[in-house]
Amino acid sequence: MRSVFYISDGTGITAETLGHTLLTQFGDLKVNPVSLPFVDTPEKLDAVLVRIARAADHDGVPPLVFSTLIDSRLREGIAHCKGVVFDFFDAFTPRLEEALGMEAAPATGRSHGMGNLHTYTRRINALHYAMANDDGALVREYPMADLILIGVSRSGKTPTCLYLALQYGIQAANYPLTEDDLASGDLPRQLVPYRNKLFGLTVDPERLQQIRAERRPGTKYASPEQCRRELAAAESLFRREHIPFLNITFMSVEEIAATLLNQSGLQRRI
Repeated sequence: MRSVFYISDGTGITAETLGHTLLTQFGDLKVNPVSLPFVDTPEKLDAVLVRIARAADHDGVPPLVFSTLIDSRLREGIAHCKGVVFDFFDAFTPRLEEALGMEAAPATGRSHGMGNLHTYTRRINALHYAMANDDGALVREYPMADLILIGVSRSGKTPTCLYLALQYGIQAANYPLTEDDLASGDLPRQLVPYRNKLFGLTVDPERLQQIRAERRPGTKYASPEQCRRELAAAESLFRREHIPFLNITFMSVEEIAATLLNQSGLQRRI
């Protein structure tokens, strides 16, 4: 087990994302991740150095330390810790300065701050839209949708809509296909006017049964037969109505969202 520290003087989102992405290349590596955001004073850094030293002594190997610290004094301090430090700004900033012919002007929290007010407002509006249009609640707002996800219950529609809103500013609604919808074999009439916005999500029956059993164990809803029947009917509907669809069984929400944008031709709004 290797301790891994994500250190930042901001939210830590960048350090975690980049560090985790790099570590996924080492599939058999077992890690103990520790996220330490808002390390923005020498006193806080001192406490971090102590934690890294303790982890090194406990593990018997130096921890991996992924850092996005901005302040030069803090960066110098973390460089002398008892871990193996990967400083993302040191790795890329000098080459960018050379390529751009200008010096960087470091500022803590800039990458995940509010920044452009228009961008921030669009993100929040898209998030509110996704929440208000979850599970077919307000079909009257579908004309404002960039995308409408359809699929059986627990096929990943809600988290995908929320991620599309937060990451891309996409206004995504979702409509759950009920047993009545699937029994009729027809596209629900509420969706017909928005056919060009529809995208289906499906999943392997075994995975759907596992997800549903965690929510409602021992019910018909979570039975293997019910899951197989609903998925077969949904996929048949997608094919018959020429609705593009995606099997998300082995995909993260990030991969689902990026694939949807690519296949639907939508452009990110933020």
